[in-house]
Amino acid sequence: MPLPTLAVQRALAVLIAFHILIIIASNYLVQIPVSLFGWHTTWGAFSFPFIFLATDLTVRLLGKQVARRVIARVMLPALLVSYGVSVLFQEGTYRGVAALLEFNDFVLRISLASFAAYVVGQWLDIQVFDRLRRLRQWWVAPAASTTLGTLVDTFVFFSVAFWNSSNAFMAANWVEIAAVDYVIKLAISLALFVPLYGMLLNALMRLLPGRPATV
Repeated sequence: MPLPTLAVQRALAVLIAFHILIIIASNYLVQIPVSLFGWHTTWGAFSFPFIFLATDLTVRLLGKQVARRVIARVMLPALLVSYGVSVLFQEGTYRGVAALLEFNDFVLRISLASFAAYVVGQWLDIQVFDRLRRLRQWWVAPAASTTLGTLVDTFVFFSVAFWNSSNAFMAANWVEIAAVDYVIKLAISLALFVPLYGMLLNALMRLLPGRPATV
């Protein structure tokens, strides 16, 4: 049976807030490079996979239409708030409230890149997951959708944000950083988030007051 309207609205509110929080955190963390086994990446690689986990659970439990509504409601608030937070804490350093009054093209590019990557990557994730979620092997849908969605998201983001950027380090190394970032995201997702998806799905199916007709 379908979930009650109130339950769906509550789930939407939680998911929207979660997506915005992860986008803000990732846009901040992506400005902080880190070296992993001699390869350049950023701390954002460790936070953003949470969004794919949330989206896949949304499609599985509430259907792709609800997942699309989450994305539609997240896009603009996340763009505006992430720009503000990234300006205040550019490259990991607090710059003061006065920084908000100055136009910052470097941070704006990051915010716009995040916007484009989020929309394209999440749309692809939803489409792939929805097509595969009825397979008996429950892990195929989250693994495939995350693999493709993360690939597109990562390279759209880094190309828009850092190609010919005013940040010399990121402009010179964005391809390497994007590749390493993708490998890290994929490894984390397949090793940790796909099993976590299965655990959370089982737990949520027991807690929800009813199963949606799309499951």
